[in-house]
Amino acid sequence: MAKNVADQLVEMLVNAGIKRIYAVTGDSLNEVNDAVRREGSIQWVHVRHEETGAYAAGAEAQLNGLACCAGSSGPGHVHLINGLYDAHRSGAPVIAIASTIASFEFGTDYFQETNTIKLFDDCSYYNQVATTPKQLPRMLQAAIQNALLQKGVAVIGLPGDVTSMDAVEIDTSTQNFNPIPMIRPSDADLHRLAELINHHQKIAIFCGIGAAEAHDEIVALSQRLHATVAYSFRAKMDIQYGNPNEVGMTGLLGLPSAYHSMHESDLLILLGTDFPYTPFMPTECKIVQIDTKPERIGRRAKIDVGLCGTIKDTLTALLPLITPKQDDSFLKAQLKVYADVKDKMQTYVDDSGEKDKIHPEFVASMLDKLAADDAIFTVDTGMSCVWGSRYINATGKRKMIGSFNHGSMANAMPQAIGAAMARPGQQVIALCGDGGLSMLLGDLATIVQYKLPVKVIVFNNRSLGMVKLEMEVAGLPDWQTDMYNPDFALVAQAMGMKGITASQPGEVKQAITDALAFDGPALVNVFTDPNALAMPPKIEFEQVKGLAVSMTKLMLNGHMDEVLDTVKANYKHLKDLL
Repeated sequence: MAKNVADQLVEMLVNAGIKRIYAVTGDSLNEVNDAVRREGSIQWVHVRHEETGAYAAGAEAQLNGLACCAGSSGPGHVHLINGLYDAHRSGAPVIAIASTIASFEFGTDYFQETNTIKLFDDCSYYNQVATTPKQLPRMLQAAIQNALLQKGVAVIGLPGDVTSMDAVEIDTSTQNFNPIPMIRPSDADLHRLAELINHHQKIAIFCGIGAAEAHDEIVALSQRLHATVAYSFRAKMDIQYGNPNEVGMTGLLGLPSAYHSMHESDLLILLGTDFPYTPFMPTECKIVQIDTKPERIGRRAKIDVGLCGTIKDTLTALLPLITPKQDDSFLKAQLKVYADVKDKMQTYVDDSGEKDKIHPEFVASMLDKLAADDAIFTVDTGMSCVWGSRYINATGKRKMIGSFNHGSMANAMPQAIGAAMARPGQQVIALCGDGGLSMLLGDLATIVQYKLPVKVIVFNNRSLGMVKLEMEVAGLPDWQTDMYNPDFALVAQAMGMKGITASQPGEVKQAITDALAFDGPALVNVFTDPNALAMPPKIEFEQVKGLAVSMTKLMLNGHMDEVLDTVKANYKHLKDLL
């Protein structure tokens, strides 16, 4: 039997290291599905929604290097979009197969016709349609190269009729290459940077995900300079552990200590970060930025020195040029601030809440203590993200995945599917908001179908918590943020998972312990306090005024009970503001 285009596609994917395709099969994808079946070494993961498949592929790519998802004509393409946006903005190398209507129907406004070039243009580095058998292998090789080396999504549009045609061998390469170059600034630039560093005394380092491979070099540099080390959420698991000079995160989810150290410094060194929140950047100090993508330099802060290089290569060359500093007073002062911040954070753990109003900080802290040293956490956007960022600590082996750049709801559970597929020997824990989980609830069945031992922890605050907070600090009474939820534990049981509910603080530890020990998928439905606030590291007066206005509006409209609940739940935060 002659090899057809679908066979050739699968063969090239296997040779590139693809282990599975996340997809919903149907019409234009059927030949590809059958080629996967016949080839035998690649797995077809039947998700319930293509968005889930794209999220799962993005998570797998972040952990293992390259992954694949697929969607069939029209609606299947549109369903992929959100997960592909997330993967692309996360720098995850993902191949998306967008099978289309038959090529001879192009341009006729045919049933389920979409223009894949327009549709995927903003969330891909490579995006082409193969309309002949000879195009497919060249395009797929180029797509994989782009995904691997540019770190993002590559899309191949593939008409259903082409997949069944005889394959054509080509003269150009079908093999893929992933060279890893050494990139560092010139000797002159390095000496100029060393002189600047040697001239300043109060130095802060801020690390992004681009610094993940340079943990040891960053620790060595910070100790030589008595510099503080802050980091973005994405970089936390790679930078925090074994780092005596770390002072936490900054940003919307961060801590006052990191913000304080950066603003008290006279030199800030940005390493491998494209941190988007300009208001959190200082303006009164000198700033150095080092990145492998020099086009990013200066777009988030007023930079004095911008250099191109990988962080590990650059710091390896820089360290011998640095004169060790003797004065550690700046570092000691900032570590004292950090210690005070951690003490205040602990008060929300020690005061664990009450029935149906369990403090989410307590839940996250318990997860941190009970989870494995090499656990993989996925976190939903919103309040779950806050608690994960502040209370789940790095060990050097843990990973944390979220929608950190795209900021979409519903990501945690689908990403846990991809993580569990990619790393079958590791514990995978999804920190889900009730709003996020509800969006793609059907894919709990995918977890059960493939017997993935994912542990889903639902922070069930019966509201869109982050949206509620945003409205309150803007001086608006929260409106249409409340959620009617099913009994998530019973839903899990109906799906075939172990389902556990914790409505009292005293039930949380046992519920999480039982879920983690269970040999299979499990869900813990925790009734957390809907009035818990996640205060940013720097509180603006307008935010405080907005919260006061919001509370006043609620009182005037007869909702005094909600005001009292908010005050009671957050008296420690409010005390810090007075």
